[in-house]
Amino acid sequence: MERLITVSDAAQRLGVTKKTLQVWDNDGKLIALRTAGGHRRYRQSDIEKLQGTVRESASQNQVAVYARVSSQDQKQKGDLDRQKVRLLEHCAVKEYKVEAVLVDVCSGMKAKRPHLKKLFKLVADHKINLVVIEYKDRLTRFCFEVFEAFFNSHGVEIECVEEVFPKSFENELVEDMLSLLSSFSSKIYGKRSAENRRKKKEAEQE
Repeated sequence: MERLITVSDAAQRLGVTKKTLQVWDNDGKLIALRTAGGHRRYRQSDIEKLQGTVRESASQNQVAVYARVSSQDQKQKGDLDRQKVRLLEHCAVKEYKVEAVLVDVCSGMKAKRPHLKKLFKLVADHKINLVVIEYKDRLTRFCFEVFEAFFNSHGVEIECVEEVFPKSFENELVEDMLSLLSSFSSKIYGKRSAENRRKKKEAEQE
């Protein structure tokens, strides 16, 4: 004969209140049996089944995969697609549930990335609890700890598939640095040009 569990024991095993058990009984989620004296009892198999459901839900990783390359040339050569495939294969082996696959083609030092913004929203909205990337620098070139702290504050972990950077890392970093310098130079020249136009206009008015 199957063992029957008391209300107190069932509540302790499932980590819920007796009131919750009563609600579950009424909703048909965990139906109680009645003794001759009218006391509620639960089948041990039903408790164990529900425990398994709770554990599965708690351990299920809702994942966002994020891939990035610095240039269109890398994308055209298939680097981005290969990176994405490696990440998805990793998630398949780990049996992760992939909620989103996000890719950007731009410098890792650039803050305004379309899909990075979407990733932040997924984190802030608690739609995921894990971000999978290939290397730390795919997410950001510098201040990785800042990104990590933000994600962790929302209960989201970052998982890097690889820890050792590839040989192409140095070349790509140089490209990013040159791109950053070019951006700064353009802004400086733009401000100078605007200032010169302003002075010229003032001189003409005088």
